[in-house]
Amino acid sequence: MLVLWDPQRFEKVVDYDTWEDELLEDEDIVRHIQAGALVPLNVGADGSFAVLVRSGTAAAPAALTDRETAHQLVASQPYLFVSRGRALVGGIEDVSADPSDGVIEHPVPEGRYAAVVHLIDRQAEVDSQDRDAVGHPGPGALPDFVVLINPAQPGQGTFRTAVNTFEAPND
Repeated sequence: MLVLWDPQRFEKVVDYDTWEDELLEDEDIVRHIQAGALVPLNVGADGSFAVLVRSGTAAAPAALTDRETAHQLVASQPYLFVSRGRALVGGIEDVSADPSDGVIEHPVPEGRYAAVVHLIDRQAEVDSQDRDAVGHPGPGALPDFVVLINPAQPGQGTFRTAVNTFEAPND
């Protein structure tokens, strides 16, 4: 599972034992989601995913590009994200205040935000695959996830708290 998190909220996570105490069970993860410390990017499958994080302001909200919109499969309901200055994106196993290499860092001014996760069908776009490396995205390919972080609206009190980012399709 990939996640976006505020590293200052995980200062107690310094090794596997402390990570396990904070994040091993779904109930632990939900507690951090409810607090606005963590946003899951969880499709229920393993894989290597490209993630783009874009943050906006009340005057200039972050939005999908036309190209991203054309290939969007689904969007999550908003998750609460309470920033203390930055957001990190990586695997759930990377969550700590001092994560390992390979984690993406994105500045997010301090405040209360609504984070919406968009799943993009990058493979549907012509020439999205690297012709020399089958299964890998080509140059300029869309990401698999676009996370839009915008200031929460005054009075906005309902946020998604599920570990699974998207609703299951109706059977």
